[in-house]
Amino acid sequence: MADKTLRVTQVKSPIAKNRDQLQTLKALGLGKIGRSVDQVDNPAVRGMIFKVKHLVEVEEL
Repeated sequence: MADKTLRVTQVKSPIAKNRDQLQTLKALGLGKIGRSVDQVDNPAVRGMIFKVKHLVEVEEL
């Protein structure tokens, strides 16, 4: 059985946010508004998404 995948899309800018939130976006592979990446659904990725949930949209694939 294949692992679930999440598509994470950045919808807001990290300007005027904490530096660790910018670094979390970079770790997810994001950095520009409108950019999307597919990530494996695991607790580590879920934790990163939770930290920047106000900057991204997530959909399950």
